[in-house]
Amino acid sequence: MLPASIQISGELLSAAEVQDICESLKEDSVRLLSVRGCQLSDRDFGRVCRGVAESRSLAQLNLNLGVVSSISRTRHLADALKTNRSLQTLFLHGSPLLDAGLVALNTALSTHPALVCLDLGDCMLGDEALGLICGMLPPDGAKSGLRELTLSANPGISSKGWARLAIAVAHSSQLRVLNLDYNPLGDQIAGMLAVAVASSRTLEVLDLEGTGLTNQSAQVFLDMVENYPTSLRVLVLAENAISPELQQQICDLLSEGEEEDDKEAPPLQPGPASSSALLPIRDKHQPPAWLPHSTSSPQMVLLTSGLGESLLAETEM
Repeated sequence: MLPASIQISGELLSAAEVQDICESLKEDSVRLLSVRGCQLSDRDFGRVCRGVAESRSLAQLNLNLGVVSSISRTRHLADALKTNRSLQTLFLHGSPLLDAGLVALNTALSTHPALVCLDLGDCMLGDEALGLICGMLPPDGAKSGLRELTLSANPGISSKGWARLAIAVAHSSQLRVLNLDYNPLGDQIAGMLAVAVASSRTLEVLDLEGTGLTNQSAQVFLDMVENYPTSLRVLVLAENAISPELQQQICDLLSEGEEEDDKEAPPLQPGPASSSALLPIRDKHQPPAWLPHSTSSPQMVLLTSGLGESLLAETEM
């Protein structure tokens, strides 16, 4: 029997429901487990974590919106991840981890043999946590690292922290998707990120929605995609004070780049579906109070060359 998915959202989980989840995990009959926004006792959370540790089929785990609500739960999760060998995608969006939580999780996350997608959006992280996350983006020639990273809505990270991330992204040999939406980055950090994108040979998607950017940042990105070869295919600049004209120019150039790549790419060979068929979708943060009014039109808020559609998954948000 093929592994199935368990998806429950915003409910109070009974002991019997938790028991069913644990049994399915131990029987290796679950590929996707989502208990997004659910309430359960500390004891039951520990039972679920033990099931995660024993599962050899689980590929995607969604604990978004406060399920990991304390340092003790964070440690339970860390212990589970140290034993688990199958998990590819972990969602912790909206969990009050703080830097201490990332410290507790760091060894388990950075040494996990299969983890490639991590969502730490709105987790109240600071520079200490970001330094640890940079260690999960090893440079060329080093061990494999994350392919998709979400750090949305973590305003406690300073300019120094973001600069450190930009350096890690520039040298990462794996990262394809980086979501930094709803952080107060501003034009200076955006300029650093543009340099990182230009240096990266793998980054295809960059989400900078609602990050306090202006036409100055857009001009830098325009110059980059117009004059330098880059792997970038999707750039999200919605909810920024950027003119529709600049947005459209960048969009057109990204589209041209993808069309050229499609012409050069060899035809796809038929074959069995790979694990990449189970692709994640993430929670989008609501615009924060500090965000200035955007000048972009609704028709031009997403700058994409088409790749964004492939980032959808079967887990409900």
